Amino acid sequence: MPRPALVRVILAAAGAGLGATTAVTITAGTLSQLTAPGGLATFAGNLTGMAGTYLALLMVLLASRIPYVEQVLGQDGLLRWHRRLAPWPISLLVAHAVFITAGYAQAASAGPWREVRTLVFSYPDVLAATVGLALMCLAGVVSVRVIRRRVRREVWWTVHLYLYLALALSFAHVIVLGPSFVGHPVTQAVWSVAWVGTAGLVLAYRVGLPVARSLRHRLRVAEVRPEGPGVVSVTCRGRHLDRLAVSGGQFFGWRFLTRDMWWQAHPYSLSSLPRPPYLRLTVKGVGDHSAALARLKPGTPVLVEGPYGTFTRHSMRRPRVLLIAGGIGVTAVRALLEDLPRSARPVVILRASRHEDLVLAAEVADLVRRRGGSLIELAGAREAAVLDERSLLGLVPDIRDRDVYVCGPEGFVAYAVDMARFLGVPDDAIHHEAFAL
Repeated sequence: MPRPALVRVILAAAGAGLGATTAVTITAGTLSQLTAPGGLATFAGNLTGMAGTYLALLMVLLASRIPYVEQVLGQDGLLRWHRRLAPWPISLLVAHAVFITAGYAQAASAGPWREVRTLVFSYPDVLAATVGLALMCLAGVVSVRVIRRRVRREVWWTVHLYLYLALALSFAHVIVLGPSFVGHPVTQAVWSVAWVGTAGLVLAYRVGLPVARSLRHRLRVAEVRPEGPGVVSVTCRGRHLDRLAVSGGQFFGWRFLTRDMWWQAHPYSLSSLPRPPYLRLTVKGVGDHSAALARLKPGTPVLVEGPYGTFTRHSMRRPRVLLIAGGIGVTAVRALLEDLPRSARPVVILRASRHEDLVLAAEVADLVRRRGGSLIELAGAREAAVLDERSLLGLVPDIRDRDVYVCGPEGFVAYAVDMARFLGVPDDAIHHEAFAL
């Protein structure tokens, strides 16, 4: 079960940490230092550097998949916060470099380019920090939506791994040169603990826990079965799956240990609840990794990260539900449907461009029938199979009294969520999972 109270405590601690970082930086300077040549610029550089570094640590923590936070915010929520936060540390750290260079140049009565060379090649650990800033800027550029759409996921993922290296490269120069730390062993110790703690959480939840869980369950590919055009189900066999705490609608990061796929994990939803000793995922081949799943051989070892996601029955606020799936979004909806209480009386809408793309529809129909609900299949072009505010209200007249779950491609999810809000469904009763980065 999600623990929102614990998450509120964590968020309050994060905000208090930013306030403490700012206060320590402000109080580290003196009036005489501010009024000296370059003093104001240097002070601005110290302040932007400390705030930017602290926010960069928070950005890393958002991506570390701490279970208590992820269970409340979900991957969609974490990604939204990550995207909102990301421009700030990058911008502040660029401003830090500019202000520090300007302040030191004024103090030395030197030109800015000469001072850049002096800082980079004469001051301890500044060269490493400069490389780290360049790596962080590269990750920021690659994440711009226009560029991101043209970059393969594997490239995007690899570039983002360098963020960890970027932060590691920047750590030493802060301790050695920062006015808040030079001659202040207590602040040095606190700052070091914050960095070590962040690194520890990342290693624990992104490496340690997945490895331990994978060793415990020892998953291997048992079967690969076609489900429709470009869609396959991969069934994995493992041990102790009855002890795997997973809810319908959640997903794992899957790492298949083949020569070409071992080095990266991709997120795919379970398409049914575990049936020990089996787990099943159903995937549409839209990229290199997802298309390669059709060529997996039985016996291939599998490592998993997760489970993740709040697209579960634990998010329900009302006794009845409406489930809307666009395309391959049916996978999470089918697993969630299996996990719902029989009193949920679900209405399920499956939307696809062609009838043959309504994969798993027979399984969904059987689950809906057993729960006394109704299934609506909308297949064809948008003009022929209309799904808008008017038609949705006609199909589900009591939509305002239901929880609404939406899963599918990012654009479809955004459109369906807007429809639900327009028809009067409150935000706390709308739950969605978008198949996107």
